[in-house]
Amino acid sequence: MNGKKILVLGGDGFCGWPTALHLSSLGHHVTILDNLSRRRIDLELGIRSLTPIEPIDIRVEAWEEVSGNRIDYAVIDIAREYQEFCDFLAELRPDTIVHFAEQRAAPYSMRGPKEKRYTVDNNLSATHNVLVALNDLGLDTHLVHLGTMGVYGYSGAGFELPEGYLPVEVTDDQGQRHKRDILYPTNPGSVYHLTKSLDQLLFQFYANNDKMRITDLHQGIVWGTQTDQTRRHPALVNRFDYDGEYGTVLNRFLVESAVGHPLTVHGTGGQTRAFINIQDTVRCVELAVNNPPAAGSPVKILNQVAETLRVKELAQLVSSITGAEIAYVPNPRKEAEENELNVSNRHLRALGLDPILLAAGLLDDTIEISSRYKDRINLDKIPARTAWNEDRSNALGGQENADTESGDDDPQGQQQCQKAA
Repeated sequence: MNGKKILVLGGDGFCGWPTALHLSSLGHHVTILDNLSRRRIDLELGIRSLTPIEPIDIRVEAWEEVSGNRIDYAVIDIAREYQEFCDFLAELRPDTIVHFAEQRAAPYSMRGPKEKRYTVDNNLSATHNVLVALNDLGLDTHLVHLGTMGVYGYSGAGFELPEGYLPVEVTDDQGQRHKRDILYPTNPGSVYHLTKSLDQLLFQFYANNDKMRITDLHQGIVWGTQTDQTRRHPALVNRFDYDGEYGTVLNRFLVESAVGHPLTVHGTGGQTRAFINIQDTVRCVELAVNNPPAAGSPVKILNQVAETLRVKELAQLVSSITGAEIAYVPNPRKEAEENELNVSNRHLRALGLDPILLAAGLLDDTIEISSRYKDRINLDKIPARTAWNEDRSNALGGQENADTESGDDDPQGQQQCQKAA
């Protein structure tokens, strides 16, 4: 094979695993680096993927069996084990790093002090350690990072959201006008989205200061479960998270419909979100890998989205297919009840992306999988119980966020402050 040497950070996760398989199927030499924290968080929350997930060594063995391609893997916590990561990187010397190694759930990041601190410590340390290591080793490696549309916020700007940069004009003291492209002002809606906003500044600095080649993919909500590669063997099946912490809104609706429960729409359902199918996620990463920016150029920011829908429109779509009823429940998030979202995705379409849309692709595997594994559903874990603040908690009926342990039982080793009496 004459492909690139690609390191996938967080390659055991929901987006990382199918991406690793997709890149391997294209002939690239793929290595996965993961600390397996997502599996530990499942244990912490007492939840499991709707689809049964095999250990990472079984997964890569199954892939080699069906494809003939080998994916190597190593377990390293890049946020905490910098020297081990640096040594690994020095030996591998990858052409491209695809960075998924961040805690990805907004509700989990708002669950309590421990989860907020862990999300910031893990995500920012992981990203910065990657940048420092590449600079320290003098590697001309293209870094492809999975960001989020949530950095823009959902306030309804009234115009098409650009791809990362906002063109502005500033008038100086002499009345001269100067054109600039600035990072679009962030408006994160959770601690998770906040870390992705801060990632942007880290990327901007290292691209400017050290001429690093960086692509930042601002992705919408991912729907779907399987790709062409994950369908090839039962051990390759991808994650399907439906719980209130990690499950996406569509997965929640599909699981609710599978067990005969009304689809729970938060608030008015007027929140508009950007969506993309998991098969298009892996294709977008492929396009990014194949089209790196030049050294010394600004960070290339691409909006990785296919379409936008209001949550109530999504519920109506699922209801029209499954016959499920729709129920409106209090919203645990601090957000506008209604918002517009007009997003540019010109660059990825120009590179060849022809996205799968919800109306055309919903039946492909998502409904089938939610029904096939419905005996694995834990009904108690479906509701979203994490309130963003005290006002939201009161709207939910005074419900407290789930208690988290401290001290020796804390899986992240981070103790919490005691509330004053």
